[in-house]
Amino acid sequence: MRILFYAAKSYDRESFDAALKKYSDIEIDYIDHELGPRSASLAVGYDIVCAFVSANINAKTLQIFAKCGIKAVLMRCAGYNNVDVEKAKELGILVKIVPGYSPEGVAELAMGLALAANRRLCKSYNRIRENDYSIDGLCGLNFHGKTAGIIGTGKIGYAMCNICTGFGMKVIAYDVYKNPMLEKFVEYVSLNELYRRSDLISLHCPLTDKNRHMINSEAISKMRDGVILVNTSRGGLIDTTDLIRGLKQGKFHGVGLDVYEEEAGNVYENRSCDMSFSSTTSRLLAFPNVVMTSHQGFYTKEALDAIAATTLQNATEAIAGKRSANDIA
Repeated sequence: MRILFYAAKSYDRESFDAALKKYSDIEIDYIDHELGPRSASLAVGYDIVCAFVSANINAKTLQIFAKCGIKAVLMRCAGYNNVDVEKAKELGILVKIVPGYSPEGVAELAMGLALAANRRLCKSYNRIRENDYSIDGLCGLNFHGKTAGIIGTGKIGYAMCNICTGFGMKVIAYDVYKNPMLEKFVEYVSLNELYRRSDLISLHCPLTDKNRHMINSEAISKMRDGVILVNTSRGGLIDTTDLIRGLKQGKFHGVGLDVYEEEAGNVYENRSCDMSFSSTTSRLLAFPNVVMTSHQGFYTKEALDAIAATTLQNATEAIAGKRSANDIA
């Protein structure tokens, strides 16, 4: 079985090569190219392709894969909003994901972003580096005794609820489906009530057509003044223009983002020397109470090992024609 691995980074090679020792029948070729319509034809001669959340797996990409004889697309992540699922089904191309690979790791980063935004840690760090030991403008809030609103209570949301409880916070949550494991210490409320009551709001839900831009001007207007907003799920959950408007109006005490709408072409790339780079993302970074990271919620040793193990198991099942709970097409 031959797998073409798109957008390979050094950490991908290390984790997958280690996991490959258990699969003598699988051969992986790693390439730097990101997956999209222009690079899809590189898959000629392969059985399966492996892609990440930054890939563009639209109808055109999938049509090229069908001509190349690709049997399956393996997403080495949980999200698949960048995949034309219906087209994949139409063409008979299996699409498999890694639904859970370290929910605690993502939740820990979410709390890290919340703390960094709250206590102005990045700004403080930069001051110390310049021998400035003043603390004006760095005042934060106690999380203990405050209310955390968790949107989405799957595995990652569940882990975040536990973390917030450990900080001595009251936890309220919104989800279409209630998690029975949270019944004893989490109060489920409506989305509007969550906006109204929360001091910290953390997003842990997939991106769908229904919830795209769920955090918009209307939602922001319902939030408490001085709220802290964190997103480690998908950038499209937040309308960036409306978020910037809210920041200008002083609505937020802090914002922590691991994901953002302009990830395509930016995420995992070094653009530090690109002098022409201008975007709404750079506008966000101009605010002293905004902390951003580059979609690294998944990036722990434990998560990388789990992603590699599950992806290779998905490959074995795909070639054997086996269906599993990891299938989305």
